[in-house]
Parts: sequence; C-alpha cells; structure tokens
Amino acid sequence: MIETLVITVLIIAISIALLCIKLLVKKDGKFTSMHIHDSEAMRERGIHCVMDQDREARKANKAY
Repeated sequence: MIETLVITVLIIAISIALLCIKLLVKKDGKFTSMHIHDSEAMRERGIHCVMDQDREARKANKAY
C-alpha cells in the first residue's frame, strides 16, 4: 500500500516538474491560452467560441 502511494506521489511530482519547465527556463515563460478566441488559426477559419456565436445569433434574431 505504501509503495503504491509513494510511486503515485513520485509520478505526480515528475509530471508537475515537466509541466513547469517552460515556466522556469524562459524569461517570460507562461502557458499559452487554450481559449478559441485567442487562437489565430481558429479566427482565420471563422470559428468562434460558443459565447460569441450565441451573441451573434441573438443580434441576428436567430437564436433558436
């Protein structure tokens, strides 16, 4: 039981350390935004987040 707990904690610690490498190594390191409205590729394709789509549908009176 203790072995499993120690291995689990070790795996979680290694995972967190690997996730933080970018934050620690780069001067202005930060996680990139995962929001659709922040993605240039999504904007080029005309894909919006659901909140923007809802707002546009309400303005066009097509919110069914």
